[in-house]
Amino acid sequence: MTPPREVVVYSRKGCHLCEIVKESIVKLHKHGGFTWREIDVDSDTEARRLYSDEVPVVFINGRKAFKYRMDEQEFLRKLSA
Repeated sequence: MTPPREVVVYSRKGCHLCEIVKESIVKLHKHGGFTWREIDVDSDTEARRLYSDEVPVVFINGRKAFKYRMDEQEFLRKLSA
C-alpha cells in the first residue's frame, strides 16, 4: 500500500484566492488519497520570505504545483503522477 500524497498550502488570512483553493482541497480531500496542511506565510519567517507575494501556493509531495489559482482536474492529475 502506498502512503498518501502530501499536499501543503501556503496561504494567509484575508486572502480570497487562498480561501478558494482551500475550499477545493477540502472538497477533494473527501475522496481521499492525500493528506494536507496549511502554512500561514505571515507566521513563518522563511515561508514569508519565499512566498509572501505568491499566495496561495500549493505543493504536492514537495513540488510546487500551483500558484494563485488551482484547477481541480489538474490537481487530481498531478496528485496521481
